[in-house]
Amino acid sequence: MNDGNHVFVFGSNTRGIHGAGAAKDAYRNWGAVLGDGIGRTGNAYAIPTKDSKLATLKLSTIDVHVSHFLNYAEAHPELIFLVTKIGCGLAGCDEKDIAPMFHNAPSNCVLPEGWKSNQ
Repeated sequence: MNDGNHVFVFGSNTRGIHGAGAAKDAYRNWGAVLGDGIGRTGNAYAIPTKDSKLATLKLSTIDVHVSHFLNYAEAHPELIFLVTKIGCGLAGCDEKDIAPMFHNAPSNCVLPEGWKSNQ
C-alpha cells in the first residue's frame, strides 16, 4: 500500500532510532528517515512514545504528540493514515490509555482493530 497516498503512522522515539517494532517497518518499507523521530518522515508519520534515552514518555506527552498528528491528518484529507497501535508494543502502554487519544481522528485515519471499542 506504499503508493504515496498512504502514510504509515508508528510509535517512535525522539531521536528517530527506527530499530525495532513498527518503527523498523516504517524505516524499511515506508521511507522513514533515521534521525526523524517526530512528524512526517518519508511516507510515514512518527508519533513519539519514547524519549531520546528510550524511556517511555508520560501519557500526557504522548497525547500532545497525538494531537499534533490529528491536526496534520485533518490538514491532509488527500492522504490515508494507517495508524498502528502506537505505544502499545515496546513502549509498554495499555491500549485503553492510548486508543482514546484518537477519539477525534478524522475519517482519513484507519485505526487499529479494537480501538473503536476502547474509545
